[in-house]
Amino acid sequence: MKKKILAFVLASAMVFSMAGCGSSKKADSGKKNTAATTENKDTKALYINLASEPAHLDPALNSSVDGGTLAVNSFQGLYTYDKDGTLVPGVAEALPEVSDDGKTYTIKLKQTKWSNGEALTANDFVYSWNRAVAEKTAADYAYLYDIVERDGDKLAVKAVDDYTLEVKLTNPCPYFNDLMAFPAFFPVYEKEVEEKDKGKEPGTWAQEAGFVSNGAYTLKSWKHNESMVYVKNPNFYDADNVKTEELHFMLSADNTATYAAYNSGDLDFIDDVPNDEIKSVMDNKEFHIADNLGTYYIGFNVNSKLFDGLSVKQAKEFREAISLLIDRQYIVDTVGQTGQVVADSFIPAGMNDGNGGIFKGENSSYYDATKVDVDKAQKLLEDCGYKFTKKDDGTVTCEPAISIPYILNENDGHQKIAESIQSDLSALGIEMTIQTEDWNVFLDDRKQGKFTLAREGWLADFNDPINMLEMHTTKSGNNDCQFGRNPKSSAPQNWAEYDKLIDEIRNTSDFASRVDKMHKAEDMLMDTWAVIPIYYYNDIYMQKGNVDGVTVTVYGMKYFLYATKK
Repeated sequence: MKKKILAFVLASAMVFSMAGCGSSKKADSGKKNTAATTENKDTKALYINLASEPAHLDPALNSSVDGGTLAVNSFQGLYTYDKDGTLVPGVAEALPEVSDDGKTYTIKLKQTKWSNGEALTANDFVYSWNRAVAEKTAADYAYLYDIVERDGDKLAVKAVDDYTLEVKLTNPCPYFNDLMAFPAFFPVYEKEVEEKDKGKEPGTWAQEAGFVSNGAYTLKSWKHNESMVYVKNPNFYDADNVKTEELHFMLSADNTATYAAYNSGDLDFIDDVPNDEIKSVMDNKEFHIADNLGTYYIGFNVNSKLFDGLSVKQAKEFREAISLLIDRQYIVDTVGQTGQVVADSFIPAGMNDGNGGIFKGENSSYYDATKVDVDKAQKLLEDCGYKFTKKDDGTVTCEPAISIPYILNENDGHQKIAESIQSDLSALGIEMTIQTEDWNVFLDDRKQGKFTLAREGWLADFNDPINMLEMHTTKSGNNDCQFGRNPKSSAPQNWAEYDKLIDEIRNTSDFASRVDKMHKAEDMLMDTWAVIPIYYYNDIYMQKGNVDGVTVTVYGMKYFLYATKK
């Protein structure tokens, strides 16, 4: 799966991550095999691989792009995206009515049903949104609701009547419509959730097939770590336009196996290609490269024992030195191969600024991303107390020795990037050990801070820089770098100031000032050198020639509900 989270991996991911999500998949790769592959003739079903076993199908708890893709095909929020990536009504009848002060949204709902035939009403959104922010739910994305006013521990959202929802915001929000299209804002069926989750872990209700949803498909069967079958939901409000009866998902992170299954006709759609196959498929009409808004990066745990004994300044310089040693252009050219752009900031190129412009301008670079500077890196590490000796054979030794464990999820592209970075660090005698983990273990270790250095990726959940910045606040469930948590002498000491700045960004109606504050927040984030961007994502996938109508968004989501197969 991917983390935006929710973030697909390299090529997608990213991620979303989820949405900003994060993702278990790719480190984009790229070229084409002109020979036609075998097509599956079962026109009633699409055979798909996104990634391995999802951590959560509960839309409130998911934080990966892969899980987000499953959510958008089985649930539907107030709004969704069409084939052109334009926001359009979903359960809502039309775009919301907004008060003159920009803080009160009134949304009229269509008369839709849950998959069990019961009416879906405005009260279902009131319940679902309050559940998403409840402390016991422990949703990674609870912070996305901070723009909504609170009445005690409840959100300022109410059902005016069965089909009218009213939401009050703390301040005007340029991206609130897009939030309502994000899985964390999808409705869930209260009776089932309360019954099955009682006394159990949140999300238990969606850990087996057969649960109630409101989207185009329902989950009919689930062989854990192997496969999932979704079937068309006859109670979906737009069921007449859903032509494919079933979606069959192969759950595997082994892209060699999934690529073989695709070539043999057992799969119609794969969201990754083995890195070594990229060049061979670049000219194949079934191979696609899509735009993404997201960043592939590596992240340090700022509370790692690696920084014990270092001052705040020295810990920053240590992490900066690691960044200076990485040959990003080599990674893009030899591993990515599909036109990724080396990253010189965390906010990706092309992202809007929420005030009618583009956030990343000419002066938004924090370093020369195409340059490797071993001499400067050595000087920074010497300032941290390390000594370097160049041997007769040209190799360098470091005293005391530096050994950095690096965790990643299974994927050949991620592995090759890790090996490239490993080689780069060896220029100063630094050892980087590579540790591959199962996807869900990997997600949990990052979340719990059980790592020193980790593979990271974030695909934007919506087109606004705040999504890339608020994920790093102290209380965020996506704060993998552990900013502001159990701070030691070498951890950033000003994270309360960062948290305060993010609150100011959320709570201002001056959008020009908001842009300035977001640039300041990115400056603070980058100044820690705990977040080390590598490149800006694009998304690769392969789709059979007899399949049409799959929608791929810049957020890494794949919408299969209007796909057809000849």
